[in-house]
Amino acid sequence: MFLFLIVFLNFKFLLAVKSVAAPAEPVSGFDEMASGTQRKYYMLGGKGGVGKTSCAASLAVKFANNGHPTLVVSTDPAHSLSDSFAQDLTGGRLVPVEGLDYPLFALEINPEKAREEFRNVSKTNGGTGVKDFMDGMGLGMLVEQLGELKLGELLDTPPPGLDEAIAISKVMQFLESEEYSMFTRIVFDTAPTGHTLRLLSLPDFLDASIGKILKLKQKLASATSAIKSVFGQEGTRQDAADKLERLRERMVKVRELFRDTDSTEFVIVTIPTVMAISESSRLRASLRKENVPVRRLIVNQILPPSASDCKFCAVKRKDQMRALDMIQNDPELSSLMITQSPLVDVEIRGVPALKFMGDIVWK
Repeated sequence: MFLFLIVFLNFKFLLAVKSVAAPAEPVSGFDEMASGTQRKYYMLGGKGGVGKTSCAASLAVKFANNGHPTLVVSTDPAHSLSDSFAQDLTGGRLVPVEGLDYPLFALEINPEKAREEFRNVSKTNGGTGVKDFMDGMGLGMLVEQLGELKLGELLDTPPPGLDEAIAISKVMQFLESEEYSMFTRIVFDTAPTGHTLRLLSLPDFLDASIGKILKLKQKLASATSAIKSVFGQEGTRQDAADKLERLRERMVKVRELFRDTDSTEFVIVTIPTVMAISESSRLRASLRKENVPVRRLIVNQILPPSASDCKFCAVKRKDQMRALDMIQNDPELSSLMITQSPLVDVEIRGVPALKFMGDIVWK
């Protein structure tokens, strides 16, 4: 803790939130983020390795320390929340974070497990199992319709974005329960940029897959009602269809959640390199195209000023300045509120370290 205090004093004069250009709309700091009791969602995303998890975890800690019952969720298949909090958060369930006076819970979603659940439900309701069954009964016309939909291929090779969509829909399942209505701040630690961009293909996937399965179920209902009654499968089929419909409804809620400017904000996290800034610009363009609200950009790992630079540090600092200049001239990023977070000489791990980082980033 003493080491944290020393580092904090050394960098205190650096910790100003800077805006490289006038924002398109007024954007306040953390006080504005923490104001009000209406539930708000903050989604942090960006290139892999830029510190998204640390930023998300530190934001969650700061929300909790400001009196907000908070939930921080990782939808990244390669989870890091457990490492960030120095606490076992695995298991796909809500786990209370230790070391805080106010409620903070964490959840690491297992996308592969959720995808397997979806595959099992879908196969029960019109996948390869139903195709084989109907083929055996000699219903050639319906079999051809199933073949045209290629449902078996759909489930064996899931489309882009399915992992992320199901992961967040599982979170929606938690949030629909009265038990979890206490949370006023939900922080998402999303997967790297590519996964997040694939998530934006969710509406197309809904129309092309789940919607077709449900329509197919309606076509099969009349033609197979007698068969289902004989074999006692009617209830099972209906239950599967209901589950699939509920899954679709939750995915639609995810899409609406991403676009809700009143309750949702997507925060882009990056580092001062040309590659990272370029990727962040593409991410902002894609999010803007999908009407996802973005107001802030966190530039992490900025080298602090030094009176005497070694050759390596001088070159590195020059590269970082070039990357920061890119932000000023970038049409996608220049209108955002830019927060520069310095590179620190301690590992950000555990609640005390996350609190330290939160005081740096979230001003």
